[in-house]
Amino acid sequence: MDIEFESIEQIQEYQEDLLRKQIAYLSAHSPYYKRLFAEHRIAPASIRTIADLQQLPFTEKADLQRFNDDFRCVPKEDIIDYITTSGTLGEPVIFGCTEADLQRLAYNEHKSFACAGLQKGDILQLMTTIDKRFMAGLAYWMGIRRMGASIIRVGNGIPELQWDTILRLHPTAIMCVPSFILRLIEYAEQHDIDYRHSSIRKIIGIGEGLRDQQFQLNLLGQRIHDKWPEVELYATYSSTEMSATFSECEHACGGHVHPELIIVEIIGEDDKPVPDGEPGEIVITTLGVEGMPLLRFRTGDIAAKVVAPCACGRNSYRLTPLIGRKHNMIKLKGTTIYPPAINDVLDNTPFVGNYVVVVRHSDAGTDEVIVRVSLRDFIGNDEAVKQLKDHFRSRLRVAPVVEVLPADVIQQINFPAKSRKPVKFIDER
Repeated sequence: MDIEFESIEQIQEYQEDLLRKQIAYLSAHSPYYKRLFAEHRIAPASIRTIADLQQLPFTEKADLQRFNDDFRCVPKEDIIDYITTSGTLGEPVIFGCTEADLQRLAYNEHKSFACAGLQKGDILQLMTTIDKRFMAGLAYWMGIRRMGASIIRVGNGIPELQWDTILRLHPTAIMCVPSFILRLIEYAEQHDIDYRHSSIRKIIGIGEGLRDQQFQLNLLGQRIHDKWPEVELYATYSSTEMSATFSECEHACGGHVHPELIIVEIIGEDDKPVPDGEPGEIVITTLGVEGMPLLRFRTGDIAAKVVAPCACGRNSYRLTPLIGRKHNMIKLKGTTIYPPAINDVLDNTPFVGNYVVVVRHSDAGTDEVIVRVSLRDFIGNDEAVKQLKDHFRSRLRVAPVVEVLPADVIQQINFPAKSRKPVKFIDER
């Protein structure tokens, strides 16, 4: 039985049974949550439903950083793989995985790939790192193995190597950061590679959105589709902390939750749940994690929950594409903006090469946004700045400061030595 296809009532009952087991596990094995229950005088047995979670305080990123070892529920010798978060919002957080946790990751990715239509016989070219303490790359590899499909571990970057692999081994799908697809297309066009008639039929994106809140392709997704209409685009959302993935199905109307792996709450500014369909912060409770489970962890990501059944037959709820990160909200000249909206404009401007967005406080104490870009050869700096500001005003109503820098300078900012992901946003506030 796949619980995602059962009734909404059955899904909730199933999740709440798993929640009670997870609470009992935490109260028995987690030094951190034992202390939390005691300090707040909470009887673990009183947490029986998803609604009961509201009795509990949130777990914050700072808690994981300060009390990291207290979250571990098993002896150190039972940890067989150590991973860390990317450190985007501060010091990386260490997570230890048991054998059961790794099998759970494989199961999660198997289900997510199946949601995107992959099956045995497919060949996935993986354009992400599998080393550098990165959970996702390892999870993708294990998920494809569990599915019985094939995988090619090329790693990130290097368009020449990616195309050499595609032309030699004929993968049917690729997985990468969506903006890298534009670099692949550009390389193919420059080297007379007939990419539109290659073996690729699906692109699974990570780390960047492909659709807006109405589930229409955003500017980046539309640009990829216009260039490469033969491929199907799928977006995913995941994080190390949640050890789960929300993947689109063929109907592309939000990322499906796997109810057996995670509970999601969407909370508003008052820290209370918002009505379904309204945006708020994603708060997660992991299910079935053995090494370092989390209870009501605030992700900082903003999205909405979609509860209407999907045309694919799944009745589990879905998440809309991310609006942004709560901590990265920008107030520019009275207008509220999240970084993905800025990225969308830049990704859809043909003369922009690489870029980085920097946010800092101005002398007046307000938010100041500096967009630093490298340019293609066919436009001058002054004209590029003028056109970019016009694009920003037409899309966002306000324009940031625009600076043009050499391509190699932006490249060094985007890809620092220790980073696993491209750095496109720097918050100096």
